[in-house]
Amino acid sequence: MKEQFVETEQIGHVLVITLNRPKVNAISRALSRAIHAAAEHLQTDPNLRVGVITAKGDRVFSAGWDFRDSVQQDAETGDRDFDMTHGPGGFAGITRYWDLKKPLIAAVNGAAIGGGFEIALAADVIIAAENAYFELPEMQRGFLPDAGGVQRLPRRIPYNVAMEMILSGRRMSAAEAKGWGLVHDVVPQAKLGETAVTLATQIAKGAPLALQALKEVMQVIDHLPVQEAIQVTRAPDARMPIFQRMWTSEDAKEGPRAFLERREPVWRGR
Repeated sequence: MKEQFVETEQIGHVLVITLNRPKVNAISRALSRAIHAAAEHLQTDPNLRVGVITAKGDRVFSAGWDFRDSVQQDAETGDRDFDMTHGPGGFAGITRYWDLKKPLIAAVNGAAIGGGFEIALAADVIIAAENAYFELPEMQRGFLPDAGGVQRLPRRIPYNVAMEMILSGRRMSAAEAKGWGLVHDVVPQAKLGETAVTLATQIAKGAPLALQALKEVMQVIDHLPVQEAIQVTRAPDARMPIFQRMWTSEDAKEGPRAFLERREPVWRGR
């Protein structure tokens, strides 16, 4: 299937979402909506369990915000409310898509600049090609990376490292990003797609409801004290309906049964 500026391919239970807006996958309103549409397909299709987001080519993942599109937007409407103009998932389609509960891997094939870096930060796992790098140059453009850069980066790497990166706008190599734990793995460009799909396929072996419940729980307990975080999962909580369904699901019975019978579980997603 091909959406405007975005291509999708299903591989088993994995959906590969590929950005393809030449030349640098600059994030326009149309691209944001196309990314969100692909992510919505991932979330709503019961046959899909894990997503991979990557880009065409071997140089650029995404160069970030399309300034030309922004100027056109201002001329047309004067509306600078990104949540409204970029669609239901916010800037880049997924930076504010809180209902996306299926795991998402970012396979960063090249430069991830500004909003392109924020796309990667919206994913659950980042894998990078050796030539990839990460950069938040917004300070030098007169604004802040507030579609996830300011909010997410200091929670992924040490605060002082994140602040220095945002303040200076310098590039962080894939190797350095791995050193800080921001990137799970760095691989040769030629092996990036295979590595990401292999990991996604391994993750997809998990029970569908449990995979989604993990993201749901993590959103709720993020930065809670350990005692409070454990207590949250011990009582019914309206914020975690998937987590509650998981415990009474057929799959929750099938997993232990399959283990005792020494066979692979047959998940039903319910």
